[in-house]
Amino acid sequence: MVLPEQSLRLTVSGGRERAFSVRQAVIAGWTGRDPAALEKHIRELEELGVPRPSSVPIFYRVSINRVVTSAVIEVSGDRSSGEAEFVLVQSGGRLYVGAGSDHTDRVVETYGVAVSKQMCDKPVAPELWNFSDVSGHWDTLLLRSWIWEGDRRVLYQEGPVSTMRAPADLIERCTGNTELPEGTVMFCGTLAARGGVRPSRRFEFELEDPVRGHRIQHAYDVVSLPIAA
Repeated sequence: MVLPEQSLRLTVSGGRERAFSVRQAVIAGWTGRDPAALEKHIRELEELGVPRPSSVPIFYRVSINRVVTSAVIEVSGDRSSGEAEFVLVQSGGRLYVGAGSDHTDRVVETYGVAVSKQMCDKPVAPELWNFSDVSGHWDTLLLRSWIWEGDRRVLYQEGPVSTMRAPADLIERCTGNTELPEGTVMFCGTLAARGGVRPSRRFEFELEDPVRGHRIQHAYDVVSLPIAA
C-alpha cells in the first residue's frame, strides 16, 4: 500500500522556503501539565457538551491534507473555532517547532471528538524554528491568539508553553520512542480561552521566543458555508 504524502512550503527561522514532506498528522489533546488548569479546560468543553476524554493526554490522527498554510479556510456552519498550539515537525532527521491552530467544529465535537478533528483544516504558520535553538529555554516561550468580535480585535488566549507537557514527554507518550516518525506533524495542546470558547470570523495566533526576540505569526479568515436543511 502506498502511504499518502503531501508537501508544505515552509521556511526555517526566516530563511529560504523549502518543501517539507508530511506523512502523518497528530492532534494531541488534554496535554496540560497542571491538573487544575487541565480540569478547567475539560470543564470549559463540557459546558459545550463535549464529553470528558478517556485518558489524558490523548492522541488523534487526522488527514495530512487538513494541515495547511492557508490564509482562508472554509467550515461547515458557524460553530467552529480555533485553538493556538505549538506544533512539532519531524523532517530530515531533525525536529522543528512552529505554531498552528487546531480549528475544531464544536457541534460535531459534542458527539464525536475524533470526528470533529477531521472536520476542519488545521492552519500552521509558514515558518519553523530548529527545536535545538529553543530547547534550552523552552519554558519561556509564549502562545497567544486573538479573535474578532465585531470590529474589535480581542485577546483570546495567552500563556507559556510550560502549561503543556514538554515536547519530549509528548513524543514518548505518543510513540513510545524518543523521536517522532519522519514526516510527522504534531499539534501539542492549547490554552484555556479567555471568556470561553467561541467562534470568530478571523483567528490570529503567534509563538513568541522572548529570549531571542523572535515570533512566529499567522492569521486566517473563516468562511462559514451554509448547511442545507
